[in-house]
Amino acid sequence: MAAPTKQTRIGLAGLAVMGQNLALNIAEKGFSISVYNRTTSKVDETVERAKQEGDLSVFGFHDPESFINSIQKPRVVIMLVKAGAPVDQTIRTLSAYLEKGDCIIDGGNEWYENTERREKAMAELGFLYLGMGVSGGEEGARNGPSLMPGGSFEAYKNIEDILLKVAAQVPDSGPCVTYIGKGGSGNFVKMVHNGIEYGDMQLIAEAYDVLKSVGKLSNEELRAVFSEWNKGELLSFLIEITADIFGIKDDKGDGYLVDKVLDKTGMKGTGKWTVQQAADLSVAAPTIASSLDSRFLSGLKEERVEASKVFKSIGFGELLTDQALDKEKLIDDVRQALYASKICSYAQGMNLIRAKSIEKGWDLKLGELARIWKGGCIIRAVFLDRIKKAYDRNHDLANLLVDPEFAKEIIDRQSAWRRVVCLAINSGISTPGMSTSLAYFDSYRRERLPANLVQAQRDYFGAHTYERTDMEGSFHTEWFKTAKQLKN
Repeated sequence: MAAPTKQTRIGLAGLAVMGQNLALNIAEKGFSISVYNRTTSKVDETVERAKQEGDLSVFGFHDPESFINSIQKPRVVIMLVKAGAPVDQTIRTLSAYLEKGDCIIDGGNEWYENTERREKAMAELGFLYLGMGVSGGEEGARNGPSLMPGGSFEAYKNIEDILLKVAAQVPDSGPCVTYIGKGGSGNFVKMVHNGIEYGDMQLIAEAYDVLKSVGKLSNEELRAVFSEWNKGELLSFLIEITADIFGIKDDKGDGYLVDKVLDKTGMKGTGKWTVQQAADLSVAAPTIASSLDSRFLSGLKEERVEASKVFKSIGFGELLTDQALDKEKLIDDVRQALYASKICSYAQGMNLIRAKSIEKGWDLKLGELARIWKGGCIIRAVFLDRIKKAYDRNHDLANLLVDPEFAKEIIDRQSAWRRVVCLAINSGISTPGMSTSLAYFDSYRRERLPANLVQAQRDYFGAHTYERTDMEGSFHTEWFKTAKQLKN
């Protein structure tokens, strides 16, 4: 295998498709790169792709020592391997040949505390460490992802010139990368990004279900609707690919492929982590949580099939009503409901990031995060620019819902939102994402909630005390004794 005539600028270890594509992206931007993988056939495959895709400066190595020695000092090595133990193993393999001042970057979806543990361990050995979220999937890795590096600022500066060119480029906004912050902040932000992604995908699926099951739209009509939506306020990567999906015919049979895909959604863990963190930080994230629950329920395919048989046998079909509808009115209502629900999902994600930033002292800039998500990543959408502007207007914005522009948009759409949720409920179609987003909005906008009763109940059976609206202090009432006297 041909060796570089001089040392390369950077190295990359882990050559599954994401790793290969990122390596080719880096080389295409003018940076020579060394690549390594435990399975050597992946190395050869990557080098061959580099030749075919423009004779790019990608140099492959079959052993870790020669791989590390081929990189200029201070060395920078990106890892793209499966999170958890494989990362630790790769670090052990590579660090045996690294020198003080060299840098390792983990580009996988890693739990943020693992990144903080590794950064500390690497610092003790004299190495620099970054945990970098990479969003955009295979296409993004090849042509420009959104990058979220966190950890050692010195390490970031060592690779900043590369990241600025490799990241997605958005006109009037710049490269979709920024130094996120200290510790595991990069991985945490990427985790929440994925949680928002879960919410986005669930809301789109619900819009599809209402339009298809209640509105009786065909796949061709759905393709046209989503294509049209992608020209306006819902313009986004996920809306775009949804329109594409509806237009693809089954190459193994009749009809459309989407109708043959099993209704069972997989997951890799970042959505679950997001919901767990929201609970730990007491941040309400019901839209994201409902999307996770929906994936759990989708996994019960066999149980759902049997349940459907039970209820059909007693005359309870899947669709409870079959009413005539104004199709164009329904399409417009669903569009508005989807947009309003998306605002809630993003608001919840941003609130979670802010809460963690405060807890950890990361000083994260929410507007800047919205900026780097405008291109390259899975949740890229036109309204992220407006989210950035909302946080630019008010760095201490408590919630996107109370930004004047977003508040007006929610109010303008809330009637359509309620119509869609009511229609879905009356039709027996579950819309947990839209429903819980609406409940989140209604709870957040109300000055007084029925939580007073819940707290009174807690004090009744557990002496947990309560606060009053009319005086300061903490109070406890002997509710049982008082209630007993009233009954006598």
